[in-house]
Amino acid sequence: MGKFVIKKSKDEQFYFNLLAGNGQVICKSEMYKALASAKNGIESVRKNVDSKIEDQTVEGYEKVKYPKWEVYVDKAGEYRFRLCASNGENIAASEGYVRKDSALNGIDSIRRNAPEAEVVEDLE
Repeated sequence: MGKFVIKKSKDEQFYFNLLAGNGQVICKSEMYKALASAKNGIESVRKNVDSKIEDQTVEGYEKVKYPKWEVYVDKAGEYRFRLCASNGENIAASEGYVRKDSALNGIDSIRRNAPEAEVVEDLE
């Protein structure tokens, strides 16, 4: 089972990582000014986890309404995904993957892990 780990940055902001059962980071959040906001971000991941996927790697891709997952290619040529809330804000994002199917597997892993993942505060 996965877990959300909330951490504090050196500049006193908060963020979370979703870890898979094996401890690997599946996704990271944006930075938040308050701990409560980071916790709200976790709940937003849980709420929006089953959103549709907009595959921006395909020419002429179909735009999907927010909330949604966006799969795209970054400047380094790697595949990434991000989860966007209904207001269009990024909730969580992935690392870069060499293959698109690895990025899609990351989304599936979040869908499996996020709903029941415990929340741990690691604020030191």
